[in-house]
Amino acid sequence: MSSLCGRLSLGPNSVNKTKDFLTTPLKELIGGKSAASLEKSFGITNAGQLLNHYPRRYIDRGKLTSFRDVEVGVPVTIMATISHISSRRMKQKPGYILVVTVTDGKEAMELTFFNQKWRQKEMQIGQVGLFAGTVSEFRGVRTLTHPKFALFADTGLDVNSEVDAVADFTEEIISVYPSSQDLASWQIQGAVDVVLTSADQIIDPIPSELLVKHGFMSKIESLHAIHQPNSHEEILQATKRIKYEEAFILLALMRERKNQAKSALAQVRQEHESLLLDQFDASLPFELTDGQRQVGEEIAADLARSVPMTRLLQGDVGSGKTVVSIRAMLEVIAAGGQVALLAPTEVLAAQHLESLDKLLAGIGVRPLRVELLTGGISLPKRRQVLLDTQSGDVNILVGTHALLEDKVQFFDLGLIVIDEQHRFGVEQRAVMLTKGREEMRPHLLVMTATPIPRTVALTIFGDLDVSTLLESPSMRAEVSTHLVSTTNMPRSETRVWERMAEEVKAGNKVFVVCPAISPPEVESKKNMDSPSEPLATVEETFATLVSSFPNIAIAQLHGGMDSQTKREIMRRFEGQEEPAIDVLVSTTVIEVGVDIPAATMMIVLNAERFGMSQLHQLRGRIGRGSKPGLCILVHGFTWSTAPTERLGALRDSRDGFMLSQIDLEIRGEGDVLGQDQSGVLSSLRLLKIIDDLDFIEEVRLEVDKLFEGAQWHSIMEKIDKFEVERAQSLEKA
Repeated sequence: MSSLCGRLSLGPNSVNKTKDFLTTPLKELIGGKSAASLEKSFGITNAGQLLNHYPRRYIDRGKLTSFRDVEVGVPVTIMATISHISSRRMKQKPGYILVVTVTDGKEAMELTFFNQKWRQKEMQIGQVGLFAGTVSEFRGVRTLTHPKFALFADTGLDVNSEVDAVADFTEEIISVYPSSQDLASWQIQGAVDVVLTSADQIIDPIPSELLVKHGFMSKIESLHAIHQPNSHEEILQATKRIKYEEAFILLALMRERKNQAKSALAQVRQEHESLLLDQFDASLPFELTDGQRQVGEEIAADLARSVPMTRLLQGDVGSGKTVVSIRAMLEVIAAGGQVALLAPTEVLAAQHLESLDKLLAGIGVRPLRVELLTGGISLPKRRQVLLDTQSGDVNILVGTHALLEDKVQFFDLGLIVIDEQHRFGVEQRAVMLTKGREEMRPHLLVMTATPIPRTVALTIFGDLDVSTLLESPSMRAEVSTHLVSTTNMPRSETRVWERMAEEVKAGNKVFVVCPAISPPEVESKKNMDSPSEPLATVEETFATLVSSFPNIAIAQLHGGMDSQTKREIMRRFEGQEEPAIDVLVSTTVIEVGVDIPAATMMIVLNAERFGMSQLHQLRGRIGRGSKPGLCILVHGFTWSTAPTERLGALRDSRDGFMLSQIDLEIRGEGDVLGQDQSGVLSSLRLLKIIDDLDFIEEVRLEVDKLFEGAQWHSIMEKIDKFEVERAQSLEKA
């Protein structure tokens, strides 16, 4: 695949091979124009990012793509044969529509070009080519609108004039990459080919003895094989090697991180006769579950040691994680320490503050002081909170990312509690750990209401001890879930809103959840020719409901509002302030932590746009009182589609652990790891946590064995150096 080199501003010999290769800017390797296209489409700016952009699949040259595997709404690259070409004038506006019919030998698909009649000269019936775009459906026919295309000649690829820097497709196996509207798969492959000609200065993080033991390719060989395979066997070998590398680095870093944590010192936080804890337990209107008591004992044992606690507490919606965390806080406070509670949103932080004030009222000889610190509080209040926290007058400081700021200092920080752990990164966790006393690390308790199987949790959070609450709360009401298809039953949405009004009339409160805040800006004419179902937005839904139901108190809530407004709206919805709110139209800012016992109904619009775990969390906001809950998931699909099958699983089960596993299998690990995770956790490309659990466990055993040996230090030095390069190469990916 050497034809690309001559089309670019720099050849492979122009690269300074003494520098770290993965961090080499792409513009030095492939020229400014091609580099700019990759940055615009994928945020790819250097060699490491591009080489980690692995092919999505492979095409055997001469084997047409089966159209049965093509899904509506999904970007695809297909190989097909042109079977028919026609053009016609548009009826509603001036210009022509060029329609090119392609076939896989059994079924047909249309390629539609608006006002590009001249492309007819570039195509001939019987030609085979690659066609890239997003699949839509019009009158039962699958369509690609304005696709990029490249047609095969006798040798290589005869590409249309718009495409620059393309690969020479003379090989039998063609790599198909995740692409974009502006950048086709073959353009990406062309860039990869050039970069690979210079890729000889890459660190191999796997010890040589393991390479020999498993018969693995070297690092550079695996990159050539995954991007430029000569056979399907070569693809399999490269994939196995790269998966091993990802697992090896993940587990080695987790082992090292856990080892470093255990080597640090922490203040023992143990109060054998804690009146605070006894008083709190006695004040609860319910008995602690066996699971809560067991986890409480595990945490108490951690706090009684001079080794810092690093524990993950996970549990399904309503399993009682908050009570467990408060009991840990009280143990630390009783032993003279302070607590920091970190929440991902201002709404959730405010909810935590109110819950703590309510649950801790009257506990102790003097009232415990709980304060809130977010970006939205006034400057005078902020200054006072910072001073009182530094002096030790504040027992519990609740806040958002504002707690990470350097100005936030504690007198004696004994415990950090992080709620919704997956919303924070490893680096943010590390920042909080520096806020303890000199040479003493605070204890750490991270919580997640996104339950995942324990084996998965141990892999993802390998640097943490894991505690799991499995019991369901005894005081929660039943919640029924129903699916409503606007496609199958167009009038059903009217009944949904009538049902909402009935719920309000009965004295209950209703959530209406939308996937977006406001309508997107008007798209370009090019994109308007490819219709898609509009997203429900908070602003439009709110306006429609206010107009349709003038006698119902309706408000909107979303992340674009200022902190004070959001707090006022939530208090009115909770019934703490007047005028009261009956229906709250919001985004997913109410996903976790919001506790409104009077809320009995939730309507989720465009439910197919949310993950199963996210919908499960949303559903958990209702039925928190004595009255049963009703969750209605409104979607725009027919009953037989994959999205409705996924929603059907949610309708039929309230087991968060089972649903999260299904969600992981469907959507991958991204939702669990979170967008803010740093380092290797965010760089998994081929390794799948669910599918590869057995494989990961095998690698874990090898890592554990190496950890006990004398070469562990040199192994970590190599991994650290490799990770520095890769972290730099992945920070925008």
